[in-house]
Amino acid sequence: MKITQLRNATAVLEIGEYRILVDPMLGAKGEFPPLKFLQDSQRNPTVELPAVTDSILSTVTHCLITHCQKGHFDHLDRSGKQWLRQSQIPVICTPHDAEYLRQRGLNVRSLADWHWECQPFLSGTIRTVKCTHGVGLVGMMMEHGVGYFIEWPGEPTVYLAGDTVLTSKVKEFVVQYQPQVSLIPAGGARFDFGSEIIMGIDDAIEFARLAKGAVVANHLEAVAHCPVGRRELYLAAKNAGVADRLHIPADGETLVFAV
Repeated sequence: MKITQLRNATAVLEIGEYRILVDPMLGAKGEFPPLKFLQDSQRNPTVELPAVTDSILSTVTHCLITHCQKGHFDHLDRSGKQWLRQSQIPVICTPHDAEYLRQRGLNVRSLADWHWECQPFLSGTIRTVKCTHGVGLVGMMMEHGVGYFIEWPGEPTVYLAGDTVLTSKVKEFVVQYQPQVSLIPAGGARFDFGSEIIMGIDDAIEFARLAKGAVVANHLEAVAHCPVGRRELYLAAKNAGVADRLHIPADGETLVFAV
């Protein structure tokens, strides 16, 4: 199995004969407005896509969406929708997002609304895991979405955590299923008020201590409201003794995992 990090939450999972694009934000640098104003008014995304993007996208067979409504352009933006319309590859999502995506001309394949329960997925199986994309007042305004746990014959099990903080439910899931590879958000995103809306350094380190397998961190150095940097996270992981299992890929880098 291979995971290619493109930018922020956008990645391509190569598993078996399939190439699965996750949460495509494909727009140019600075295409979208700031998400913070009091401390940082930088436009988003803050970096361009890596040079390998076009060649990687040319191999994609399916797309997987964790969440996309309420203005979450960092998981599905205008360019991502346009690319999906033109390619007409199957877009796999929850029932909550299915009609929204169909109305935008996408080739939608909806999963069943069974959290934690196993259901067919291409040549393997998939489970959805609820996300908590922030708590309190800011959490009430967010689109929470899901993470995905994929099992595939002859390949490592993989947990795509989606946009979530490290809740008791996420901890419970990780301890029970012990994914061999986990892809987690670690940018510590937050707005001008409220607490973090995804995992930051402390949550990422705790997650890596709970999970016995490899952990891949993304949501780094791509949108302005995610302050955590790659070196900062690496130094924290090294200090915590988990740097050997907490992978921090550069944009455009491909990681390879075996059973």
